[in-house]
Amino acid sequence: MAHILVTNDDGLEAGGLLALKNALSAVGRVTVMAPDHNWSASGHVKTLHKPLRVNEVRLADGTPAFATSGAPSDCVALACLGFIQEPIDLVVSGINQGYNLGHDVTYSGTVTAAMEGVISGIPSIAVSLGWRPEMDYECAARFAARLAPKVLEVGLPPYTLLNVNVPNLPQDQIKGVRITRQGLRKYRDELVKRLDPRGRPYYWIAGEPSSEMEEEDTDVWAVENGYISITPLQLDLTAHAMIEQLRNWGLEV
Repeated sequence: MAHILVTNDDGLEAGGLLALKNALSAVGRVTVMAPDHNWSASGHVKTLHKPLRVNEVRLADGTPAFATSGAPSDCVALACLGFIQEPIDLVVSGINQGYNLGHDVTYSGTVTAAMEGVISGIPSIAVSLGWRPEMDYECAARFAARLAPKVLEVGLPPYTLLNVNVPNLPQDQIKGVRITRQGLRKYRDELVKRLDPRGRPYYWIAGEPSSEMEEEDTDVWAVENGYISITPLQLDLTAHAMIEQLRNWGLEV
């Protein structure tokens, strides 16, 4: 039976984590190791300046789990480096409360937890669900449970993960599945300056997504049009097309 590590960036008490664990329990044996608090937008963190704590806890349904003081990527590193002694066959991170699309993947604790699995040579999936005041994770969880066996059967190329985004719609309103490329996910960012009670300035970085339409083959377009998006992401960030151009610059010491 496959051994699946489940983690997230919304913390141990998040509904998406429990839904994902329940769905994947039909696929294999599931171990849950997740942060003890919310790490949304944490990015790819490696904790080196302080010790990491791990506590045995129970999820809302009584399932044993491990809570860590570290980031989502720390959870996966701890598990893969030997805290979890049984070999891990698949890492699944999520279900995130809100999409992880376009450039947002570089900020996402959900996606970078999957990246940490890939670094350890384990096939990995990140799963996110569009945000609404009322979150229903069941459709996304069922899809993850259909995708996971295929990844276990076929595998993924080295240093590649699958980034899955599911529209927050009733299942009968989801139009299908699109294999997509990473979009841009543009925001109208602004810097908000305020004063604390002592008159000292502090700042918020705020911004709403742009209404500008994306091209049809992107992850942003897919979810906005009612499709589940699956984007293969690779850890190699090299702009290969520019290598020869830079060589022709004739740079010298």
